[in-house]
Amino acid sequence: MTDAGLLAPQRRALILDIVRRDGAVRVADLVDQLGVSDMTIRRDLDALARAGSVEKVYGGAVATSGTTADEPGFEAKSRLESTAKAAVATAAAALVEPGSVVAISAGTTTYAVAERLLHVPRLTVVTNSLPVADLLRAAGREQGAAAPTLLLTGGAPTRSAALVGPLADQAIRSLHVDLLVIGAHGVSEHAGLTTPNLAEAQTNQALISSARRVAAVADHSKWGVVGLSRFAALAEIDYFVSDDGLDEQARSVLTESVGELILADTSRP
Repeated sequence: MTDAGLLAPQRRALILDIVRRDGAVRVADLVDQLGVSDMTIRRDLDALARAGSVEKVYGGAVATSGTTADEPGFEAKSRLESTAKAAVATAAAALVEPGSVVAISAGTTTYAVAERLLHVPRLTVVTNSLPVADLLRAAGREQGAAAPTLLLTGGAPTRSAALVGPLADQAIRSLHVDLLVIGAHGVSEHAGLTTPNLAEAQTNQALISSARRVAAVADHSKWGVVGLSRFAALAEIDYFVSDDGLDEQARSVLTESVGELILADTSRP
Protein backbone atom coordinates (compact mmCIF):
# COMPACT_ATOMS: atom_id res chain seq x y z
CA MET A 1 0.00 0.00 0.00
CA THR A 2 1.36 3.45 -0.94
CA ASP A 3 0.75 6.96 0.38
CA ALA A 4 0.65 8.78 -2.96
CA GLY A 5 -2.40 10.77 -1.81
CA LEU A 6 -0.57 12.50 1.03
CA LEU A 7 -0.04 16.24 0.93
CA ALA A 8 3.56 17.46 0.90
CA PRO A 9 3.64 18.44 4.62
CA GLN A 10 2.20 15.04 5.58
CA ARG A 11 4.69 13.23 3.37
CA ARG A 12 7.61 15.18 4.76
CA ALA A 13 6.50 14.52 8.33
CA LEU A 14 6.39 10.82 7.53
CA ILE A 15 9.87 10.96 5.97
CA LEU A 16 11.20 12.75 9.04
CA ASP A 17 9.70 10.09 11.30
CA ILE A 18 11.47 7.38 9.28
CA VAL A 19 14.81 9.20 9.44
CA ARG A 20 14.50 9.74 13.19
CA ARG A 21 13.56 6.09 13.72
CA ASP A 22 16.18 4.50 11.44
CA GLY A 23 18.85 7.20 11.35
CA ALA A 24 18.99 7.23 7.55
CA VAL A 25 16.83 6.69 4.49
CA ARG A 26 17.33 6.04 0.77
CA VAL A 27 15.52 7.91 -1.98
CA ALA A 28 14.70 4.62 -3.76
CA ASP A 29 13.10 3.17 -0.63
CA LEU A 30 10.93 6.26 -0.16
CA VAL A 31 9.84 6.14 -3.80
CA ASP A 32 8.64 2.57 -3.30
CA GLN A 33 7.03 3.20 0.07
CA LEU A 34 5.26 6.47 -0.73
CA GLY A 35 4.38 5.77 -4.36
CA VAL A 36 5.65 9.10 -5.67
CA SER A 37 8.39 10.07 -8.09
CA ASP A 38 12.09 10.28 -7.45
CA MET A 39 12.00 14.05 -8.05
CA THR A 40 9.18 14.48 -5.52
CA ILE A 41 11.19 12.70 -2.85
CA ARG A 42 14.29 14.76 -3.65
CA ARG A 43 12.25 17.99 -3.33
CA ASP A 44 10.95 16.76 0.03
CA LEU A 45 14.48 16.03 1.23
CA ASP A 46 15.63 19.45 -0.01
CA ALA A 47 12.89 21.08 2.05
CA LEU A 48 13.74 19.06 5.15
CA ALA A 49 17.44 19.83 4.71
CA ARG A 50 16.74 23.58 4.41
CA ALA A 51 14.81 23.34 7.67
CA GLY A 52 17.76 21.63 9.32
CA SER A 53 15.75 18.48 10.02
CA VAL A 54 17.91 16.12 7.95
CA GLU A 55 21.24 16.16 6.16
CA LYS A 56 21.20 15.19 2.50
CA VAL A 57 23.78 12.66 1.38
CA TYR A 58 24.38 10.75 -1.82
CA GLY A 59 21.33 8.57 -2.45
CA GLY A 60 19.28 9.72 0.52
CA ALA A 61 19.41 11.54 3.84
CA VAL A 62 20.54 11.05 7.42
CA ALA A 63 19.42 12.53 10.71
CA THR A 64 21.25 15.66 11.81
CA SER A 65 22.06 14.36 15.30
CA GLY A 66 24.22 11.34 15.99
CA THR A 67 24.57 10.36 12.34
CA THR A 68 27.15 10.81 9.65
CA ALA A 69 27.68 10.21 5.96
CA ASP A 70 31.35 11.18 6.13
CA GLU A 71 33.95 8.46 5.80
CA PRO A 72 37.28 9.37 7.41
CA GLY A 73 40.43 7.86 5.96
CA PHE A 74 42.18 4.87 7.54
CA GLU A 75 44.91 6.95 9.18
CA ALA A 76 42.41 9.37 10.73
CA LYS A 77 40.29 6.57 12.16
CA SER A 78 43.30 4.67 13.51
CA ARG A 79 43.96 7.48 16.02
CA LEU A 80 40.48 7.28 17.57
CA GLU A 81 39.78 5.28 20.78
CA SER A 82 43.10 3.43 20.50
CA THR A 83 42.96 1.91 24.00
CA ALA A 84 39.43 0.59 23.52
CA LYS A 85 40.26 -0.74 20.06
CA ALA A 86 43.26 -2.63 21.40
CA ALA A 87 41.15 -4.27 24.11
CA VAL A 88 38.40 -5.17 21.65
CA ALA A 89 40.92 -6.61 19.19
CA THR A 90 42.51 -8.81 21.83
CA ALA A 91 39.12 -10.18 22.88
CA ALA A 92 38.08 -10.81 19.27
CA ALA A 93 41.35 -12.54 18.39
CA ALA A 94 40.62 -15.10 21.11
CA LEU A 95 37.68 -16.32 19.00
CA VAL A 96 39.98 -17.42 16.16
CA GLU A 97 40.95 -21.10 16.12
CA PRO A 98 44.19 -22.51 14.65
CA GLY A 99 43.75 -24.03 11.20
CA SER A 100 40.59 -22.06 10.45
CA VAL A 101 39.63 -19.74 7.58
CA VAL A 102 38.96 -16.21 8.83
CA ALA A 103 37.59 -13.27 6.86
CA ILE A 104 38.61 -9.81 8.05
CA SER A 105 36.76 -6.75 6.79
CA ALA A 106 38.30 -3.33 6.30
CA GLY A 107 38.65 -1.02 9.29
CA THR A 108 41.06 0.03 12.00
CA THR A 109 39.66 -2.27 14.70
CA THR A 110 39.73 -5.26 12.36
CA TYR A 111 43.31 -4.33 11.46
CA ALA A 112 44.16 -4.49 15.17
CA VAL A 113 42.61 -7.97 15.27
CA ALA A 114 44.76 -9.04 12.30
CA GLU A 115 47.89 -7.86 14.15
CA ARG A 116 47.05 -10.36 16.90
CA LEU A 117 46.64 -13.27 14.49
CA LEU A 118 50.06 -13.29 12.89
CA HIS A 119 51.28 -16.27 14.90
CA VAL A 120 48.09 -18.36 14.88
CA PRO A 121 49.18 -21.62 13.20
CA ARG A 122 47.76 -22.80 9.86
CA LEU A 123 45.50 -19.78 9.52
CA THR A 124 44.01 -18.62 6.21
CA VAL A 125 42.87 -14.99 6.07
CA VAL A 126 40.46 -13.62 3.47
CA THR A 127 40.34 -9.83 3.44
CA ASN A 128 39.17 -6.81 1.45
CA SER A 129 41.41 -4.52 3.52
CA LEU A 130 44.56 -3.19 1.86
CA PRO A 131 46.27 -2.45 5.21
CA VAL A 132 45.52 -5.98 6.46
CA ALA A 133 46.88 -7.40 3.20
CA ASP A 134 50.07 -5.33 3.59
CA LEU A 135 50.42 -6.54 7.18
CA LEU A 136 50.10 -10.19 6.18
CA ARG A 137 52.47 -9.83 3.24
CA ALA A 138 55.10 -8.37 5.57
CA ALA A 139 54.53 -11.24 8.00
CA GLY A 140 54.99 -13.69 5.13
CA ARG A 141 58.39 -12.21 4.31
CA GLU A 142 59.48 -12.49 7.95
CA GLN A 143 57.83 -15.77 8.99
CA GLY A 144 57.71 -17.66 5.71
CA ALA A 145 55.38 -20.65 5.76
CA ALA A 146 54.50 -20.01 9.43
CA ALA A 147 52.62 -16.80 8.52
CA PRO A 148 48.88 -16.85 7.78
CA THR A 149 47.93 -17.56 4.17
CA LEU A 150 46.50 -14.45 2.50
CA LEU A 151 43.56 -14.33 0.06
CA LEU A 152 42.82 -10.80 -1.20
CA THR A 153 39.36 -10.20 -2.66
CA GLY A 154 40.18 -7.60 -5.29
CA GLY A 155 37.90 -4.67 -6.08
CA ALA A 156 38.10 -0.87 -6.08
CA PRO A 157 39.55 0.92 -3.00
CA THR A 158 37.56 3.38 -0.87
CA ARG A 159 38.90 6.23 1.28
CA SER A 160 39.04 3.81 4.20
CA ALA A 161 41.27 1.42 2.19
CA ALA A 162 38.53 -1.16 1.63
CA LEU A 163 38.28 -3.08 -1.63
CA VAL A 164 34.64 -3.03 -2.72
CA GLY A 165 32.43 -3.44 -5.77
CA PRO A 166 31.14 -6.25 -7.99
CA LEU A 167 34.54 -7.91 -8.39
CA ALA A 168 35.05 -8.11 -4.62
CA ASP A 169 31.46 -9.25 -4.03
CA GLN A 170 31.71 -12.03 -6.62
CA ALA A 171 34.99 -13.33 -5.20
CA ILE A 172 33.67 -13.27 -1.63
CA ARG A 173 30.40 -15.05 -2.42
CA SER A 174 32.32 -17.99 -3.88
CA LEU A 175 34.06 -18.63 -0.54
CA HIS A 176 33.12 -20.30 2.75
CA VAL A 177 34.81 -19.03 5.89
CA ASP A 178 34.67 -20.22 9.48
CA LEU A 179 34.59 -16.79 11.11
CA LEU A 180 34.13 -13.25 9.83
CA VAL A 181 35.58 -10.39 11.87
CA ILE A 182 33.77 -7.27 10.72
CA GLY A 183 33.88 -3.65 11.80
CA ALA A 184 31.27 -0.92 11.51
CA HIS A 185 31.18 2.84 11.16
CA GLY A 186 28.21 2.90 13.53
CA VAL A 187 25.86 0.64 15.48
CA SER A 188 22.37 1.32 16.80
CA GLU A 189 19.35 -0.57 18.05
CA HIS A 190 17.14 0.12 15.03
CA ALA A 191 19.65 0.70 12.22
CA GLY A 192 21.96 -2.19 13.14
CA LEU A 193 25.49 -2.04 11.69
CA THR A 194 26.03 0.76 9.19
CA THR A 195 28.60 2.40 6.94
CA PRO A 196 28.59 5.70 5.00
CA ASN A 197 29.66 3.88 1.83
CA LEU A 198 26.92 2.08 -0.14
CA ALA A 199 29.37 -0.11 -2.08
CA GLU A 200 31.15 -1.10 1.13
CA ALA A 201 27.79 -2.07 2.64
CA GLN A 202 27.15 -4.46 -0.25
CA THR A 203 30.61 -6.00 0.09
CA ASN A 204 30.08 -6.38 3.84
CA GLN A 205 26.81 -8.20 3.12
CA ALA A 206 28.70 -10.56 0.83
CA LEU A 207 31.20 -11.23 3.61
CA ILE A 208 28.40 -12.00 6.04
CA SER A 209 26.72 -14.39 3.62
CA SER A 210 29.99 -16.32 3.23
CA ALA A 211 30.61 -16.83 6.95
CA ARG A 212 29.55 -19.61 9.30
CA ARG A 213 29.93 -17.27 12.28
CA VAL A 214 30.07 -13.45 12.42
CA ALA A 215 31.99 -11.46 15.04
CA ALA A 216 31.34 -7.71 14.95
CA VAL A 217 34.03 -5.53 16.56
CA ALA A 218 33.10 -2.00 17.63
CA ASP A 219 34.29 0.07 20.57
CA HIS A 220 31.78 1.96 22.73
CA SER A 221 32.05 5.18 20.70
CA LYS A 222 30.35 3.49 17.73
CA TRP A 223 27.07 2.98 19.61
CA GLY A 224 24.34 5.41 18.52
CA VAL A 225 26.20 6.39 15.33
CA VAL A 226 24.31 5.72 12.10
CA GLY A 227 25.84 5.72 8.62
CA LEU A 228 23.88 5.97 5.39
CA SER A 229 23.65 2.27 4.60
CA ARG A 230 22.87 -0.70 6.84
CA PHE A 231 24.68 -3.94 6.09
CA ALA A 232 23.57 -6.11 9.02
CA ALA A 233 20.86 -6.33 11.64
CA LEU A 234 21.95 -7.01 15.21
CA ALA A 235 20.25 -10.41 15.04
CA GLU A 236 22.72 -11.49 12.31
CA ILE A 237 25.69 -11.15 14.68
CA ASP A 238 26.95 -14.21 16.56
CA TYR A 239 29.50 -12.31 18.68
CA PHE A 240 29.46 -8.58 19.35
CA VAL A 241 32.82 -7.55 20.80
CA SER A 242 33.01 -4.12 22.43
CA ASP A 243 34.63 -2.64 25.54
CA ASP A 244 33.59 -1.86 29.09
CA GLY A 245 32.90 1.78 28.18
CA LEU A 246 29.63 0.68 26.56
CA ASP A 247 26.64 2.16 28.43
CA GLU A 248 24.00 0.09 30.20
CA GLN A 249 21.27 0.75 27.65
CA ALA A 250 23.47 -0.45 24.82
CA ARG A 251 24.50 -3.52 26.82
CA SER A 252 20.86 -4.39 27.43
CA VAL A 253 19.90 -4.03 23.76
CA LEU A 254 22.88 -6.04 22.53
CA THR A 255 22.40 -8.81 25.11
CA GLU A 256 18.86 -9.28 23.84
CA SER A 257 19.71 -8.95 20.14
CA VAL A 258 23.03 -10.67 19.35
CA GLY A 259 24.22 -14.21 19.95
CA GLU A 260 26.79 -13.21 22.58
CA LEU A 261 28.00 -9.86 23.89
CA ILE A 262 31.71 -9.78 24.81
CA LEU A 263 33.02 -6.75 26.70
CA ALA A 264 36.77 -6.25 26.80
CA ASP A 265 38.43 -4.82 29.91
CA THR A 266 40.23 -1.62 28.92
CA SER A 267 42.15 -1.50 32.20
CA ARG A 268 44.18 -4.56 31.24
CA PRO A 269 47.36 -3.88 29.23
